[in-house]
Parts: sequence; structure tokens; C-alpha cells
Amino acid sequence: MALHPGSRGGADRGPHGQYAIQAIFTMAPNRPDAKRGRNYGDFRMSSILTNTSSMVALQTLKNVNASLAKTQDEISTGKKVASAKDNAAVWAISKVMEADADSFKGISDSLSVGSSTVSVARTAAETTTDLLKSIKEKIVSAQADNVDRAKLQTDIKALTKQIESTVNAAQFNGLNLVNGSVTSTNTNGATGVNVLSSLDRDSAGNVTASSIGVDAQNLSLAAGTALSTLAASVGTDPGALGVIEANDGGTNDSITLDTFAFLDNSGGATGGVALSRTAAGVDNSVGDGLVEGDELRLRIGSVEGRYTIKEGDTAEAIAGGLKNALISGGIDSASFTLDITTAGELTVTNQTNSDETFAFSATRGSGGLAALSSMDVSTASGAEDALASIEGMIQTAIDASAAFGSVQSRIETQTSFVGDLVDALKSGIGAMVDADMEEASARLTALQTQQQLGIQSLSIANQAPQSILKLFQ
Repeated sequence: MALHPGSRGGADRGPHGQYAIQAIFTMAPNRPDAKRGRNYGDFRMSSILTNTSSMVALQTLKNVNASLAKTQDEISTGKKVASAKDNAAVWAISKVMEADADSFKGISDSLSVGSSTVSVARTAAETTTDLLKSIKEKIVSAQADNVDRAKLQTDIKALTKQIESTVNAAQFNGLNLVNGSVTSTNTNGATGVNVLSSLDRDSAGNVTASSIGVDAQNLSLAAGTALSTLAASVGTDPGALGVIEANDGGTNDSITLDTFAFLDNSGGATGGVALSRTAAGVDNSVGDGLVEGDELRLRIGSVEGRYTIKEGDTAEAIAGGLKNALISGGIDSASFTLDITTAGELTVTNQTNSDETFAFSATRGSGGLAALSSMDVSTASGAEDALASIEGMIQTAIDASAAFGSVQSRIETQTSFVGDLVDALKSGIGAMVDADMEEASARLTALQTQQQLGIQSLSIANQAPQSILKLFQ
């Protein structure tokens, strides 16, 4: 109710001189009072059945308790994403990365075993190299006429036995990479083994395994199977057998290595290139053609060149390989010319005024040190032949040592990388799922304060209905 003021600043009087009373009922709850700046209808009804303040306080307290429980879980587990319900996408990614990290631990173990195996083989090859150098000293001494070649031969036999013992003992966990016992083909396409080195995951989630190929190095003394002259031979051997005569302008002062045949996929020897020993249809018992792993030796005077057939080799590749082997062996270019102008042929011409001996052989499965078994310096000619052979064997042992050293270095580099990769994966997983303990601690304190205030607010709200009792007193 309100008094209605008169138009002249006073109140209108009724017929009895009383003020007229006009009841004004405001039906629009949100109409503002211009003078007082408030809504007449902004009020709440008291009820003993519905306590709105209590419901709001209770809901707020529930939210605070839920956040507090989650924060306590983070602190107790150390993870902000402990299960799929916390964050399904992040949890799924972290589990894939955890699986990869665990797999790389297994790869690290494989690399350690591989490194140890290669280390044993490298040590054996280096020891063999040193022993061969000692044998060479004996052979050089045997070149003189006034020495006891029989005693030198005894020393050479003893050193040969030591080399044989070293090669046969160079095994790790049953695997020997230097005695010719390995026959499998590795990822390099050569005879050897594979060391698991990595797991590669592409963008589609496909996983493939990667390996480091370790080539076996045959330093055994086992003699190989001689191949026929149809497989490889000096096509023309003019003059005296095994002799390149002095250069006199005739036809007997040169030899030409021009006969090469290759095994094919049908069990014969009609191929045009060297195939893998494990290729379908290849018959390794056929000695009329060359195949991967066969060894060719060409000795000119005291210099021997060796070439091992590789998959895909042609006659041109073999001729060039033997030429390079002779040059590496130290052949005197002023005394002998090596010509590969004609495709698939190697012509060696004697430019000196004296005859020179030569020898050529093709073998399959022979050990790199097979010539040690038959080496005999008890005669002058035997000492000369031994000098020609020992250089090639020393180079074979040096090449084996270098090959093992190179692959061992690669394995150790990969081992270091895998370790760093596992650490990086763990760090990435932690960034996604681990809780920030400093932040969690601060949040816990804040939530505990909110919880206490929420409890007090709920208590106050719950006491509101009791004030209604005063209305009935």
C-alpha cells in the first residue's frame, strides 16, 4: 500500500476529511523503482519443503569433493592420466609408446649379444693377423739359402696350429663368424647373420623390424672344392705350363683370363651373372659355373690377387676385381701390364726379360687361410710360393678384422641410440600422463579450503528453515 499524493503537494482528502488510501499491488516483478533502484518482485519464498540455498551449497560441495578426490588420486599415483576414463586419447597413445619402450629394451639386449659376438670374432681376426705376420717373418727368412728351412717349417706349422685353434675357439653362445660354419644369408645379401636393431613404426601404425647384417669372414684352414676350368680359367696358356715367358715380342709373354660361366636357376651353368647361393633352382654341387661366394686366385710371380664372387657379378666385374686385387697386392706395374680393355677379359703381359710363374684357381667353400695347410718352406721353390700366398692371407685377415670392427662400431652406435630413444619415449610418456606435483599440491590446498567453506555454507543453508518456527511463536 502507498499514500497517493495530491496535485498541490498535499494529500487528497476524502469526504470525511481522511486521507484516501490507495493500495497499489505491483504485479510486474522486474519493474525497477526509479527512486530506489531495486525490483519490487525480487524476493524468495521461504519453504520447509524446498531449500534452494541448501541444494546449491550441496552441489557446490559435491563438485569440490570430486575435484579433491581427483587431485588426491594424482598425488597418490603420480599420474594425471592413470586410466582410460581420465583421458582416453592420451591414455591410448601412452600405452602404445610404453609398448614400444619395452620392445626397445629387448632390442638393446639383442644388440648387446650381437656386439659381444662380433667382438669375439674381431679379436680372433686381429690375433690371426698377428700370427700371420709372424709366419711371414719365417717365410722371409726362408728365402735365404744359408738357413735351416726345416726348423723354420716347424715354427710355421706350430703357428698354423695356433691360428687353427684361435679360429675354432672364436665363438659366442655357439655362433662362430670366422670358421666358415655360418651358411645363412643376411640382410646384406651375403653369408652371415642379422642382429635385431630397431622397430620402425609408420604413420599408419604398422611396425617392421630392422636388422644390422654381420658378414661372416671365413678364416678357416679348410680347403675348398676346386671348380672346373669351364667355370673360370686362363683361356690360353701358351708356352710352358704355368709360365709367362720373357717379353720377346712373341705370343708367350702374356696370359688371358677369359673363361667365365655362371650357375643358373635350372641346375645348370648357363647363367649370365652370378646368382645367390640360396636362389631357387641353383645347384651348388655343380662345379662348371660360378656362384656367390666362390673364390678366384691369380698369382703372378710372388703377388697373389684374390676375388670373391658377389651376387650380380658379371665377367667384366670379375676381371676388374682380379686386376684391382693384384694392384692391391703390390704387383709391379713396370714389370706387368694388366689390361681389361676387352670386356670380360684380363690380360697379363710380362714386360721383363725373364720368365715368371703364374697360377690360377677357382674354389667353392674354401677357407681364407686354406693355403696354410699345404705351405712348405723346406725347399727354395716352396719358400717362394709361400711368400706369394702369405700376403693374400694377411690381407684376408686384415679385411676380416676391419669388417668386424666396422660393424661392431655400428652396433655400439645403435645401442647408444636405442638407449637415448627409450629415455626420450619415457620422457614423452611422462609429459602426457604424469601429474605436476607442485601444481597438485597447490590445488589440494585450495580445494581443501573450498571444502571447508562449502561445509560451512551448507550448514548455514540447512539452518534457514528453522527460522520459520519463529513465525509461529
